Amino acid sequence: MGLPIFFLELAIGQYSGLGPNKAFQRMAPIFHGLGYCTLVVITLVTIYYQVIVAWTIFYVFASFTSELGWGSCGHDFNTDDCYSEAANAECLSKSENESWPLTFIQRTCRPVGEICAENNQTMHNHTHCFNGTYNHLNTIVQRVLSSEEYYRDYALGINGATWESWGILRWEMVLCLLLSWIILYLCLMKGVQSSGKVTYFTAFFPYCVLLALLVRGVTLDGAYEGILFYVTPSWESLTNANVWGDAASQTFYALGIGCGSLVTLSSYNRFNNNCHRDAFIVSVANTLTAILAGFVVFAILGFLAKESGVSVKEVVSSGPGLAFITYPEAVLRMPLPQLWAILFFIMLFTLGTGSQFAGVEAINTAIIDQWPSLCKRKQWVAASTCAACFLLALPMCCSGGVYLFTVLDWNTASWAILIIGFAEVALVGWVYGCRCFLDNITEMSMHLSKFTRVYWSISWTVLAPAFLIGVLILTLNNFTPAYYGEYTFPEWVDGLGWLIGLASILPLPAFALYRLFRAKEVGWELLQPSKLWGPAQSTTLNIPTFGVYENSEKRYNAYENSDKPNSACDNFENCSWPGSVVVKTEPEPVHNRQSDARAYENLAFHHENGRKAFLCQNQTNS
Repeated sequence: MGLPIFFLELAIGQYSGLGPNKAFQRMAPIFHGLGYCTLVVITLVTIYYQVIVAWTIFYVFASFTSELGWGSCGHDFNTDDCYSEAANAECLSKSENESWPLTFIQRTCRPVGEICAENNQTMHNHTHCFNGTYNHLNTIVQRVLSSEEYYRDYALGINGATWESWGILRWEMVLCLLLSWIILYLCLMKGVQSSGKVTYFTAFFPYCVLLALLVRGVTLDGAYEGILFYVTPSWESLTNANVWGDAASQTFYALGIGCGSLVTLSSYNRFNNNCHRDAFIVSVANTLTAILAGFVVFAILGFLAKESGVSVKEVVSSGPGLAFITYPEAVLRMPLPQLWAILFFIMLFTLGTGSQFAGVEAINTAIIDQWPSLCKRKQWVAASTCAACFLLALPMCCSGGVYLFTVLDWNTASWAILIIGFAEVALVGWVYGCRCFLDNITEMSMHLSKFTRVYWSISWTVLAPAFLIGVLILTLNNFTPAYYGEYTFPEWVDGLGWLIGLASILPLPAFALYRLFRAKEVGWELLQPSKLWGPAQSTTLNIPTFGVYENSEKRYNAYENSDKPNSACDNFENCSWPGSVVVKTEPEPVHNRQSDARAYENLAFHHENGRKAFLCQNQTNS
């Protein structure tokens, strides 16, 4: 399911040379709003995802201490339920002269016998009260890991906050969020020209850390049990509808499907780039990376389970808890814990920042696509996007901000994104036509075999739509309201979550109705490619066109999403630069759907790094 949509988005962006807000509407005007749906999703995801990046920065700074803050229970924010393995080990070391072992409970060392008596357990029978494990005592008294209290009460600062009372802004987290956006802006201030270079580091550094963690993890006691738990299939889970829904959401999220970022990034490709090959390489690399990360995580979870005297299943957690509770707890029990904590959280920071490149670039490109005059002010566009997202994320820096984060995450990247994916394959498979789309792919010098063409056609018309509909039905049928830990949200917040999800898909019917009733376009016309639809490079003249045609003025504009040279002209008139190629000819129509040949005179061509060049011409009388 993921690969067909992944390749579809790459091909659309590369062929048209446009962002999602322009590309989809020109393929079929009835899908005018589809690009805006993807932009709503990527905007929401970008806002709340950067909060996670801010958390990683917070933990990076917290790791540069002689004693890791989440390793003890002696802080003001700790409660009497706090449990520290290091403190418990110290208590056990003092038990030599005691009739009963000492254990760490209520932030002090106490004899196990007293705890047994207080909880009506058989005092003189070790098998009934104390069997030497943390797990058994944990069933008698409430214990909370020090790493959990650190994350919950110090890093997030929840401290009793509710949805109705979010508390105050936590300035430590605000500063971390601000720093994360400043770093992101510096990486994106020049568009893909700057972010592309930084990506080499953000893409390869995590692999170095993962390999180091893997080597360290497999040498830890209990790693074998953790890895065995990881590779042992649980066949009964296949009957759980939620598993399929989660898997689909994870596929979309991991590959970046349905968010507009793939269309945006591929629009920067060379017109004849083999994105068919790229789709397979990226999909396989993504899968192998997930498998590698699984071995790293479960090797360390096996070690933590062994140290805690519990099963691996009992220490497995998902979401932020794995990164900010379970793993920090495991780091405490390794030699040189500060080193491994720093490496781990820097890795998370680079992964998060690298993931944000695509999202922010998609937003910036959409803005410039919509208002081409901003192309010479890209740095200001990037700064405005980052500043706006920073301000919108500030509520999630409050004590109860994690509740808003949970509601956004719960309802944005779930059922709504499945509908967007379905709309994309419906556009290509049922409206635009697989045959036409595969011909467009051939125009980009990708000559697919007959079998491959049949495979993609079946995938886009039958397999992917059917699978998406099935998963969507299962997801909605088994949908559960958002919750955070043991905290459940008020019922009206559940309604707010549904509105957030609906906002992600609302542009699709809204723009369709607008084109149908306000623009007075007939039904069949809405299903046909727009006259502005075309390739990013003319296959006749072998020059960039960026998918922009304007019949009414009988001229060719290639200013969409472009970087102007230093000597760029205004209003897209009388443009020429050193190295420009002036073409005076009448090209044949690029598409059969475009029956009228267009006369283009004084076409100035400046090609630099693929799509993002600037073209213009003088308007002439025909």
